[in-house]
Amino acid sequence: MSTEAEQTHIPRVPPPRPAHPPHTAPPPRPAAPPGTAAKAAPPVDPDTPILGVPLRTPRANPGPGAGISRPRPTGLPPRPATARPAAPAAPPNPAPPVAPAPRGPQPGGFGPWRRPDPAPAHDPYDPYDPYDSTGPRDSTGARGTAGRRGPGRVAAAAACLVLGLGLLGGAAAGSWLTGDSGPRPAAADGYARARTAWHSVPVDDLFPRTLRGHGPGGADRTWTRIAVAPDSSCGGAFDPLLAKALSPVGCKRLLRATYTDATSTSVTTVGLLVAKAGPGAMRGLSERFDTEGLDERADLMPRPYAAKGTAAADFGDAQRASWRIKVLTDAPAVVYAVTGFADGRKVTAPQPAGEATRRGATTAPAQAGLGHDARGIADEIERAFHRALAKTEARR
Repeated sequence: MSTEAEQTHIPRVPPPRPAHPPHTAPPPRPAAPPGTAAKAAPPVDPDTPILGVPLRTPRANPGPGAGISRPRPTGLPPRPATARPAAPAAPPNPAPPVAPAPRGPQPGGFGPWRRPDPAPAHDPYDPYDPYDSTGPRDSTGARGTAGRRGPGRVAAAAACLVLGLGLLGGAAAGSWLTGDSGPRPAAADGYARARTAWHSVPVDDLFPRTLRGHGPGGADRTWTRIAVAPDSSCGGAFDPLLAKALSPVGCKRLLRATYTDATSTSVTTVGLLVAKAGPGAMRGLSERFDTEGLDERADLMPRPYAAKGTAAADFGDAQRASWRIKVLTDAPAVVYAVTGFADGRKVTAPQPAGEATRRGATTAPAQAGLGHDARGIADEIERAFHRALAKTEARR
């Protein structure tokens, strides 16, 4: 036997197989010729992982001598591979449902609106979170800047607030320091125009030729103008105490006229004092007359204008029977009226118009209706003065 034959029959001892062979990928399967279908499923490697878990199939005990394999003679066709039965696939183990985390108690009074569960850090399918002040997300999931307030806007708002508070505080401090709680400059301008309006007002507008009013019992009463005094100062037009009481508002000009009733038995002098003071002083004087009753004191009466050649020629201080004084607050003026008998009789107990017009009054001025004359004529001249001022304003 030759040396080559001896080598053929000498058995070869393979290296021992490891207890756990390394995981190797199966050899590539040869491509099937075109037009032929696969005959059998590829063999399943017992170490191939199924569902991510390596398969551990127990092997049969090969017995003694299993680790020694006989050499296969050369030149023989390859042994056909036998397909091993595939291990049954383990059914997927479904994970148990995760119970939602318990939610804390909702705040009281929150109403039907409920805060949603916390959203993930980035959810492109949730473009807007109503509890996120940064605004909606765009298509990339990033938050927009529409709802953000930059530092410039915050600083501007704070500056406006500080400026507004400063202006209010300055106005309040200025009013407190000057002690001026009177009306606004518009009212002061109106006072200034009213002081000079009498220059352009016709006499018939300020002192109409005929006045109508009511006497005792509501009877109609008519008064006719019989004299108009030239405009003058206030010197000698009032009793000394009344002149002193009116002095705080000053006297720029005095306008007067005298009326008589339809029977010429009573005469009344009406006057309009144009004051120099402003709104605050006029209000203060009006309050003083009301609280102290200065318009009802017999020692504080206006004096009449006795025009010669008229029914009021004998109308002097002794004939004064009733009077009315009213301090205006919407204009720098004091309106007054004083009445008496045309025949020159003396009156020992003059009575203010408020008392002489009361129901049931039995004094001579009340019975003769002199209180109604004083009050009615004074009220009519006050209304005529306001109408004249309105016309003056309309022409400006």
